[in-house]
Amino acid sequence: MYRLPKRRLSDWILLALLVSAAVATFFINLTASGYANEFYAAAAQAGSVNWESFLWGSLDSGNAITVDKPPASIWIMALSVRAFGLNSFAILLPQAIMGVATTLLLYATVRRYWGNSAGMIAGFVFVLTPVAALMFRFNNPDALLVLLMMAAAHAVLRSLEYAATKSGNRRRTWWMIAAGTLIGFGFLTKQMQVFLVLPGFVLAFLIASPTGFVRRLIDGFVAVGSIIVAAGWWVALTVLVPAGSRPYIGGSQNNSFLELTFGYNGFGRLTGSEEGSVIPGGSATTANGGGMWGQTGWTRLFDGEYGTQIAWLAPLALAGIFIGVMVLGRASRVDLRRASVIVFGSWLVVTWLTFSFMAGIFHQYYTVALSPAIAILAAIAVTGLWVARKSLWARIVAPLLLLGSSYWAFILAGRSTWLPWLKWCILGVGILAAVILVVAAVSSSKRIALAGSVLAAVSLLSGPLAWTAYTVSVGHTGSIVLAGPNVTSSNGMGGMRGMRGMGGGPGGGPGGGPGGNQGGGAMGQPPSSDSTPGGTPGIGEAMGQGSTQQGGTASMGGMRGGRGMGGSSVSSKIVSMLKKSSNSYRWAAATTGSQNAASYQLSSQKAVMAIGGFNGSDPAPTLKQFKQYVKKGLIHYYIASSSMGGRQMGGSGSASEIASWVAAHYKATTVDGATIYDLSQPAS
Repeated sequence: MYRLPKRRLSDWILLALLVSAAVATFFINLTASGYANEFYAAAAQAGSVNWESFLWGSLDSGNAITVDKPPASIWIMALSVRAFGLNSFAILLPQAIMGVATTLLLYATVRRYWGNSAGMIAGFVFVLTPVAALMFRFNNPDALLVLLMMAAAHAVLRSLEYAATKSGNRRRTWWMIAAGTLIGFGFLTKQMQVFLVLPGFVLAFLIASPTGFVRRLIDGFVAVGSIIVAAGWWVALTVLVPAGSRPYIGGSQNNSFLELTFGYNGFGRLTGSEEGSVIPGGSATTANGGGMWGQTGWTRLFDGEYGTQIAWLAPLALAGIFIGVMVLGRASRVDLRRASVIVFGSWLVVTWLTFSFMAGIFHQYYTVALSPAIAILAAIAVTGLWVARKSLWARIVAPLLLLGSSYWAFILAGRSTWLPWLKWCILGVGILAAVILVVAAVSSSKRIALAGSVLAAVSLLSGPLAWTAYTVSVGHTGSIVLAGPNVTSSNGMGGMRGMRGMGGGPGGGPGGGPGGNQGGGAMGQPPSSDSTPGGTPGIGEAMGQGSTQQGGTASMGGMRGGRGMGGSSVSSKIVSMLKKSSNSYRWAAATTGSQNAASYQLSSQKAVMAIGGFNGSDPAPTLKQFKQYVKKGLIHYYIASSSMGGRQMGGSGSASEIASWVAAHYKATTVDGATIYDLSQPAS
């Protein structure tokens, strides 16, 4: 069995520094983002007061509709809110802890097979990845997904450590069961995205397991069985429990989690055919191959804001696959280092290609799924070059790879006007480091090589460090968020930061947004000319555009059309009205779109029905169902919402039908610019 080497005092000191860096990155200024993505924060609030909402991942404690994802990440946040109350710290604490845990797990995995120095390099690269710093301080499901994928990779590699004895086979099987269970819960976090790491797992296990081929197949089937059990129990509940006894499955058009899995959140993301999504003024795809989500193609993640989120060390990481293979040479079939290259190399390549060519909804922050693989492969590249530094190929590759990586970092840093001198420092230090590495290669001096390596690290990590520091220094809210400062983009969604005023804020009916912000637009933008009460939410509203707040004031690179923090954009008068709603009402109010409903719910801590779900395009409830709810006295108020007039790719028109029916049968009242109908008082 593989035995872990003992640590020296210096190793413990370095580990303490790594932990300190992780804690600083993921915890400092954590609550600046308020409730961050109110969509998920509202579901956590609902789950903290109602166990049925907890089970299903309902957006509201009245259990009208779920979020458009499985509930695993909601479960953890809801438990935190139960323990610490509803506040920013309780909502974001789990993600910060996951960031530290992922860092330690990544370090432990790399150290186990490549040594302590490689583990430290991988850990620091991960901590300084801008999109990781963003998403492990944010309440989207991605933080839990990355932790579970990293844990599953660790379990697969651990399973390969044991000899082909009876005891070793038993332990191997248990590790494979653990890996399958982690993947299963990854499915309950973000559905099929977790499966992108499976090709590398399968390949590494089939190649590197010391057992015979039949035993390898048996262990593989056991792992698949554990995936099915870990994820299948909840999926089975959505099928077996009658629709009338559970909330509507948000994001689906037929109240089906399987439809959501294979459609809107599944193959629809690849093809762009996502019924019910909101498309501004056009079809799902255009001549550029990616529609509003940008140009597809293998260079997609290098372009615009995608590159500054994740790709700073992507060239080094890609080289790490080949360097790892070169260093290992003719190592045995069961070599664990080669297995690790297979696991993380496949992780990087498969995920990169999938993200590059998917034509459906794709946000920059999705790239956080690449962060462990890039960090580990970059560490393997550096370690491999150091180990092989006396060989001719390594002496040639090291300075050339450094020059190419430094120039790439120079390009990325130059996409922003923030710290204009940074790119020149990166390039200058990189060139100096390359020259020193050449001198070290000629002189065969270890000390000179070490000095060159230190300068190389300064060059390559300065950009990610700066972008990460910026990310930590500001708050982020909404559904689409970005790490780092504004950058120049030639890629579709890359310009999203400047799209302000698209769609209404909570309650933004024709009379204006909450708190007197006329028109419902962010930053005082004018209303859309075709706004209608209760209509389909505008694209900015429906997608919950991400914003960044600094010092409580919107900065020019900051307020990008997102919600205010923690429902701060909701009028205090409306909150008071909702809070005074009798407990006899199942929902204090109903409004179109989950982002609208979430803001009201978080501000009042009363259940608010999100008509139509996230995009306002789900047939939940239908007009008939809504009438029944009103007749039974289950809903107190209806709050109209504004529309930008963006087109919808299919989906239901129930939200518009309900809005028209309410307007025809109930008297409208304007409260701080929002149009509200008291459903307990029909118009005479």
